[in-house]
Amino acid sequence: MKSAQILFITGTDTGVGKTVFAALSTVYLRQNGFRVAALKPLCSGGRQDAHTLHAAAAKVILVDEVNPWFFRAPLAPLLAARKENKRVNLREVAAHIRRIAKRFEVVVVEGAGGLLSPLGEDFDSRDLIKALNATPIIVCPNKLGAVNQVRLVLEALPAGARRNARVVLVNPQNPDAAGRTNLQLLREYVELDRVRVIPWIKI
Repeated sequence: MKSAQILFITGTDTGVGKTVFAALSTVYLRQNGFRVAALKPLCSGGRQDAHTLHAAAAKVILVDEVNPWFFRAPLAPLLAARKENKRVNLREVAAHIRRIAKRFEVVVVEGAGGLLSPLGEDFDSRDLIKALNATPIIVCPNKLGAVNQVRLVLEALPAGARRNARVVLVNPQNPDAAGRTNLQLLREYVELDRVRVIPWIKI
């Protein structure tokens, strides 16, 4: 059986639109006939992102499969877990994602925070992307500074993942001059077909 494609939604920071994009992507794939699941393996401070993805994928798996590791403190998952005297390691998170992937054609995985935000003991989203051989999709607000932020994240990715990475610029409600020119400038550094802009959407 062919392995599922794993799309890993990461970002230049927290609160940049990862969940919105992950949910929209999941709905799009499902409506186009793919068997798709959406995961947010680690959540801290709230579980709304997991519930949003659960609904976007038509509840094909349990919420506890969407989000197996939930911690109450609104901190980076690493610190939130430690406050509850818990430890999460890369191997168990990657194993969970692979188990789910056996049942679907595509798995959309949303990271927590930015690419290098600590997720657990000695690992972050970059490590998960590498372990899963996932295709990274970098979400960034389309505003002044976006080009620098996207290039920094691309440079931080493993070489193989960097070559396959996609970039999504999320427009604010009222784009400024930088937002209107970022796409053109970014395409001087990233191939034309790997960068997209999406409108501001609230779900």
